[in-house]
Amino acid sequence: MNESPDSLMISALQHYAYCPRQFALIHVEQVWAENYFTAEGQVLHERVDSQEFEQRGDRRYERSVAVKSSRLGLRGKLDLLEIDGDTAKRYYPVEYKRGKAKTEDWDKIQLCAQALCLEEMLDATVNEGALWYWKTRKRLRVTFEDSLRQLTLEVIEAAKKILRQGCTPPPITDKKRCRACSLNDICQPQWFTHDRSGRYTKELFSS
Repeated sequence: MNESPDSLMISALQHYAYCPRQFALIHVEQVWAENYFTAEGQVLHERVDSQEFEQRGDRRYERSVAVKSSRLGLRGKLDLLEIDGDTAKRYYPVEYKRGKAKTEDWDKIQLCAQALCLEEMLDATVNEGALWYWKTRKRLRVTFEDSLRQLTLEVIEAAKKILRQGCTPPPITDKKRCRACSLNDICQPQWFTHDRSGRYTKELFSS
């Protein structure tokens, strides 16, 4: 998981969007812990990570597609890329997730970053993609509107700032997210609510 601001894994953007502290613990301090949710997600991606392709009519399906952006300093892998047409090709990235659709943009940011990489690599416009959720067995169509693209660029820059500074920010205040996080025991967010050093860390990070 060695990360640098010049070569950031696309999947790390979802970590940052979920919780900047979680991102820093994984990608700066190099700590990791499994729980039920992460283990289930690993099993799901093992099933789709086949690197096989198939053709159905005019549509081609490519799996485990490596992508990168030199301009943004990103690299990663697409779970699935659907390609329509022979000459005027339409590219449609699909990301598999273990849970269900979220009201927040965490997963959409990761998918949008994949689209930005595809656009740079293929000199094409990628207008939309999809998130497929294991729990509901449904696709969520995602349109890469200007607002989502801008949010994704902001998350990329914010994540890279943490890598450059090498500083782990304080926990977020959303207890529900903390309970679902595999790093809860390592992070110990409750410690910050009872110790003024949490304020010091926050001031240090913002300076």
